[in-house]
Amino acid sequence: MDIKKLIAHELLKINAVGFNLTTPYIWASGWKSPIYCDNRKSLFHHEIRSIIRDAYVETVRQHFPDVEVIAGVATGAIAQGVLVADKMNLPFIYVREKSKAHGLKKIIEGDSPKNKKVVVIEDLISTGGSSLKVVDELRREEAGVLGMVAVFTYEFDTAVKSFEDNKCKLVTLSNFSTLVDQAVEDGFIRESDVAALKRWHDAPGNFFV
Repeated sequence: MDIKKLIAHELLKINAVGFNLTTPYIWASGWKSPIYCDNRKSLFHHEIRSIIRDAYVETVRQHFPDVEVIAGVATGAIAQGVLVADKMNLPFIYVREKSKAHGLKKIIEGDSPKNKKVVVIEDLISTGGSSLKVVDELRREEAGVLGMVAVFTYEFDTAVKSFEDNKCKLVTLSNFSTLVDQAVEDGFIRESDVAALKRWHDAPGNFFV
């Protein structure tokens, strides 16, 4: 099975993905969505945790062979980032959303990534805003950010444009289109639900009004 389909299948199998076309999920951004993907649930399940780790590693090696440091995005991608760094025998750091209010008040935890070639490990991409803040923090520390690898993307045009504008290469292990198709194949949603999910995807601000 194609890795994108396999990861979608495994996430569906452990109920890491929810669908509700009548009562929306509310994201941290305030967006209303008929779908919710909690990739962190995979950490509980050794088999899919290993599948995702190995897919990350293969993707990093294929797209960013010069990587010197793995950086995880706090908090959702810290654990996966550690697994990837350990498998690749590379240093690991993680980047907070904002600096601590005590101690050294650091945003980047671990040693300095200055002048190092860094690949960022992310959990999920929606609009891309919070993920790209991490890239900005690393660049402020004079790290050479080669790109980012995430488990899943909703494939919003705004995210694609944001990564292009920020000159940050993004590679994902699975995506919205694959997940929806796999959900039909696995019996989690009906074929008739696909059109509604795609309408939401194309205009997320207008679907639940």
